[in-house]
Amino acid sequence: MSNQQVTVTARLKVKPGLENEFKQEFQAVIALTVKEEGCINYDLHQSVDDPSLFLLHENWVSQEILAQHLEQPYIKGLGEKSGRFLVDPPEVKLWQQIANNS
Repeated sequence: MSNQQVTVTARLKVKPGLENEFKQEFQAVIALTVKEEGCINYDLHQSVDDPSLFLLHENWVSQEILAQHLEQPYIKGLGEKSGRFLVDPPEVKLWQQIANNS
């Protein structure tokens, strides 16, 4: 694993009618995650065109820290509930920044 900053995106397709309940469930996870050491940001977005489509965008100081995050009980608990909320498994991608605008 790398000590370089890592970006994670996750595309989440929620079952119709469960969008608000999903957002409420996720708010508790966000509140805990942003307090974790090494979390730069942890943001949930909802599509303007399709309210059942969400995008999680997160940045971590390293893949090692991200791995620790994924072991947190509230993250594992959210994973266990995903079948109730999600149409398909999340589409998760890891990214490395190669350029910036600063």
